[in-house]
Amino acid sequence: MNRCVIIGGAKIKDYDVVRRYFRPDDHFYYCDSGLLHMGPLGVAANLILGDFDSHPKPDLPVETIVLPREKDDTDTVYAVREAVRRGADAFLLIGVTGQRLDHTIGNLSILLWLDTLGIPAMIVDDYAEMEIVSRQTISIPDSFAWFSLLSICGAARGITVRNAKFPLRDAEIGCEYQYGISNEVTPGQTATVTVAEGRLLLIKTRD
Repeated sequence: MNRCVIIGGAKIKDYDVVRRYFRPDDHFYYCDSGLLHMGPLGVAANLILGDFDSHPKPDLPVETIVLPREKDDTDTVYAVREAVRRGADAFLLIGVTGQRLDHTIGNLSILLWLDTLGIPAMIVDDYAEMEIVSRQTISIPDSFAWFSLLSICGAARGITVRNAKFPLRDAEIGCEYQYGISNEVTPGQTATVTVAEGRLLLIKTRD
């Protein structure tokens, strides 16, 4: 698997948490002020890109793509598109949620786009893991304190949740009523989530 790790400029408080998700063969793309995380993460860049409106253009012996400041794609979106173009078939995104709610929501939409392409992707921050539930059954270990299922692109139907405090069977969650928040895995078990129609955002929150 050719997995790409996209590093954005949002705050990361606990670098040890996100480092645990890295793999030896990952490719690392740093986006603009995401370069601030390079030292604390201790991982060199395979590619640097951005319009450099929030960080000076680096002078490093690494391939660097300079983007215009006036563009449709954010630096993060461009980085994901570039990685897909280069053959990435899985993604981990870090430093992409936090201070800017508009950027956070936009970055969650990246998960939807990659899911449309059939490419697995996950956003990880100091508190949670985020991914899309669509075609495949997703498992949730009881090491997570809570998990939530959110409709972010229209109603999802045929939702089944097993081994959880609040199980569901053939349920529907729409954007207007988000009742799938703060569920819990049954202690000692692994919860599973399946969706027959549509897609859901799964957020698994650490204690």
